[in-house]
Amino acid sequence: MSGPYAEVIGDPIAQSKSPVIHGFWLEKLGIAGDYRRALVKSEGLADYLTARRSDPDWRGCNVTMPHKQAVIAHLDRLDPLAARIGAVNTIVPESGELVGYNTDAPGFLEPLQPLLAQTHYFRMARVLGTGGAARAIVAALAGENMVVVLAGRDPAKARALLDELDPAGEHHVAPLGHFTDATDFAFDDREGCLDLVVNASSLGMTGQPPLAFDLTHAPPGSVFYDIVTSPLETAFLKAAKAAGFNTIDGLSMLIGQADHAFRKFFGAIPPRGPADVELRARLLA
Repeated sequence: MSGPYAEVIGDPIAQSKSPVIHGFWLEKLGIAGDYRRALVKSEGLADYLTARRSDPDWRGCNVTMPHKQAVIAHLDRLDPLAARIGAVNTIVPESGELVGYNTDAPGFLEPLQPLLAQTHYFRMARVLGTGGAARAIVAALAGENMVVVLAGRDPAKARALLDELDPAGEHHVAPLGHFTDATDFAFDDREGCLDLVVNASSLGMTGQPPLAFDLTHAPPGSVFYDIVTSPLETAFLKAAKAAGFNTIDGLSMLIGQADHAFRKFFGAIPPRGPADVELRARLLA
């Protein structure tokens, strides 16, 4: 098929919802282009990028597991944010160079912008998970003056990640198991504070073990955010919603990061606002 195209690469890749998102926007804008999936295994990553460099129709690609860090060695240049995070999820050909970007960070922040625009005297995020997605999320939150409590199976790994991404920040670590049992901690008056509880792991995803989190660890007024997209309403979000907490699902981040990538691939602003309702319906069909 000739004509401009972008794609998403990873292994596995069949589950990716990115073609639906980008295809929807291309259709709405009447752009003659395409967005595809490409199964790229680790041993084929270098060959894939070499081939795409010489393809005049290729506008770039999104990068998903397990290549977000491995791909860096094959790029000519990194955007400063991607360099700081140490992970790339978007590659764009620019003036003969392959440039790596990270749109996960701004995509994660997008649904939080109404809250972040407010003034708070204290902001704290409990982030569960220390994998690749957590890197972008921690960097994004640190840039918004959030104190991060990073929980992982290996607290030493969590500390190393915090020290790498925001060495000047006053952040904390905790073992993931700390949040599984109930606590009788008496939270102070949280009015004027912004508290987030973020699942940045794959726990709770279809085929994965559930995420164990006791709601007594969440201050009053906390916002629960889960980056998992299958199922969309995880047990983590369902329990939080039933307890009266506000929640944000994984499609919010997925659509937000795709927005930034789409602009780079096709040079156009995707339709948002009311169009997001139709897009979500298509993604869930």
